[in-house]
Amino acid sequence: MSFKKIVVFCVFISFLYSCKSEVLKTETLQIIPKPTSQIDHEGYFLLDETVGITYDDTFKISGDFLRKFINKGSGIELKNTNEIQFILDKTIENDEGYTLDIQPQQIIIKAKTDQGAFYAVQTLRQLLPAKFEVGSISEENISIQCMTIIDAPKFEYRGMHLDVARHMFTVDFIKQYIDAIAMLKMNTFHWHLTDDQGWRIEIKKYPKLQEIAAYRDETLIGHYSDQPQQFDGKRYGGFYTQEQIKDVVAYAQNRHVTVIPEIEMPGHAQAAISAYPNLGCPGEQIKVAEKWGVFENIFCSKDETFEFLENVLDEVIPLFPSEYIHIGGDEAPKTNWKTCIDCQNRIKTESLKDEHELQNYFITRIEKYVNSKGKQIIGWDEILEGGLAPNATVMSWRGTQGAVEAAKQNHNVVMTPTSHCYFDYYQSTNPEEPTAIGGFLPLEKVYGFNPIPSELSAEEAQYILGAQGNLWTEYIPNEDQVEYMIFPRILAMSEVVWSKNENKDYSDFVKRVEHFNKRLDILDVNYANHLYEIEGALISEENKNYYKLSTTLDNKKIYYTLDGSSVNQSSLVYNKPFPITKSTKIKAAVFDTEKRLGSIFSETINYHKAVGKIITIDKTPHKSYSGSGPEGLINGISGSDSRYGDKEWLGFWGEDLEIVIDLGEEMEINSIETRFYNGQGQWIYAPKEIYLDFAFDCGTVEKMKPILIETSNEKLIDFKVKLKDFKTSRIYLKIPNYGIIPDGKQGAGQKAWTFIDEIIIN
Repeated sequence: MSFKKIVVFCVFISFLYSCKSEVLKTETLQIIPKPTSQIDHEGYFLLDETVGITYDDTFKISGDFLRKFINKGSGIELKNTNEIQFILDKTIENDEGYTLDIQPQQIIIKAKTDQGAFYAVQTLRQLLPAKFEVGSISEENISIQCMTIIDAPKFEYRGMHLDVARHMFTVDFIKQYIDAIAMLKMNTFHWHLTDDQGWRIEIKKYPKLQEIAAYRDETLIGHYSDQPQQFDGKRYGGFYTQEQIKDVVAYAQNRHVTVIPEIEMPGHAQAAISAYPNLGCPGEQIKVAEKWGVFENIFCSKDETFEFLENVLDEVIPLFPSEYIHIGGDEAPKTNWKTCIDCQNRIKTESLKDEHELQNYFITRIEKYVNSKGKQIIGWDEILEGGLAPNATVMSWRGTQGAVEAAKQNHNVVMTPTSHCYFDYYQSTNPEEPTAIGGFLPLEKVYGFNPIPSELSAEEAQYILGAQGNLWTEYIPNEDQVEYMIFPRILAMSEVVWSKNENKDYSDFVKRVEHFNKRLDILDVNYANHLYEIEGALISEENKNYYKLSTTLDNKKIYYTLDGSSVNQSSLVYNKPFPITKSTKIKAAVFDTEKRLGSIFSETINYHKAVGKIITIDKTPHKSYSGSGPEGLINGISGSDSRYGDKEWLGFWGEDLEIVIDLGEEMEINSIETRFYNGQGQWIYAPKEIYLDFAFDCGTVEKMKPILIETSNEKLIDFKVKLKDFKTSRIYLKIPNYGIIPDGKQGAGQKAWTFIDEIIIN
């Protein structure tokens, strides 16, 4: 990661005096996350060599932080006078709240705790020039706009996750990641330390975890769905020593960030079992996983395994002051448990119903041990299987249902649904984006996340502690790409968990992000900049079709062409949606007065007979894969050949579908075609058959025999039916879900996903 100096992420907002004390005024202040209340006043506070700072031990972390930041950024040595003053205010209701009062002669920070004062300091940092971050301020006098800010967080849990098992990062980079968390007033770092592909924490009692489990022989190249799969042939791995762990935890504590370690169990345990085969059900020697996915080699439920896990926890727990220990609990296939003598005996002796209750037994037993050490467990929502452990906190990732279920049982919940919180998903439809696991999670969708499910009452909603962004690193091999995937989405998440709903406005937010990017440029951060990308959409009004172009920032000019020719400032200027009456190749781009901003937008409209007609689907697409809604299946735009998570593909999990296309009148059709994504490694299967029915103006309905779909390992499965001398006014497509994924496949025992693309009627 390229936070070359002390890491700070702030908007470029400053008021500078030159050597002659000339004031350089700037635009409206651009603080992220947005404060609860900000009132500007007349005048400026002058920061120069005459200024001092006072604080007692109550505010040691925040006071020391500000003193060092100003000195390193500007060379100014703050004196021991009270121009900048920290004051304890026990009347502030929220422990993390603060007031920041900037007056012409004094800056006063009031807080109930050092943590609250620390967040006031982070706000003050955003009021200082960006050059502070690289120590390149040359002016002797810096003036700061007078104002009063009253601020406090919306949620108590505000976190970011990082997976270091799939790809590992240096201690210095982990600290920089924590710096980003702290700057944005987030307070939790979820450190995913173990998985099938590597064990990353030193456990002195079990040296083979460092010698064997920490290294894999090779790593998958490209995407899991690429066929044939290829590997790099290079040994990969490493681990953090306990001394390094202590160093990171102390660093985080000095920024009021809590580090929660995750030790996966009972699933995602292949690396550990490779070191100690007796921990698995078969007891056979296996390798550390070399590709991604879910594996059947999970911890056995025999006493020997629990002894191992308890010994591991005995070394882990003292390293982390956190209230929580994350025990995973997700994606644990029960295949080996079903045939394991030890596990079946456990089910019998504990009077358990099945393997799902065995998972509950496993989690509950670990919870009791963790509780005996003065800690609480937190786990992914699969820990709900077979009943929830008594004191567990649930991290809801497979949507919101797990959160609803847990909150209604009076259990605390942290929201991390894939639909809004998985930062390993693509953030743009631009084909030049680096390879990602899939999905589509643009900045606006993150910003629009409401962590409180609508199904909860006000009383139940109190169990929602907050939310976090997750970064899984299967396809993120280096620090530059970590930066690219988290920025700017971490900015949106920080505002989701800190700012009040009534203060949130996306158009205002992206303007602040645009300023923030200037700061990131100074820091040489490899952020993703999609602010100037164009969005396109087909819209239908009064039986006519139009195409709408838009860009995130409303003060930018769009130019476009309709014949596939290159676009420049001599092209058409976009003012309003333009009509679409035939197949069209659109190109567009955003320009300022001097040059093009961002990439060129390109879209091909295949103007078939169903474009703009009426379509209904009897199921709602999954929140993570809702594309452009049902209308997106007949908008003339085909989805990506390589990414199922864009705006055109629709995803459904385990559901049979009935799609109805109303053509409005009886017309001749010659063919019906569509295609299905078939990424089986991602639990996505093309259907085995499709049923087609047709309705006519006279009221009759014709049913066709089911049409079988030839299965293969191809990523895309085409479906096409040719018709001759055939007229209809309404088309019914009944698409049964593939069913349960068979044993031996990724996701075995789970419901398969169905992904469908444009339905083309000619």
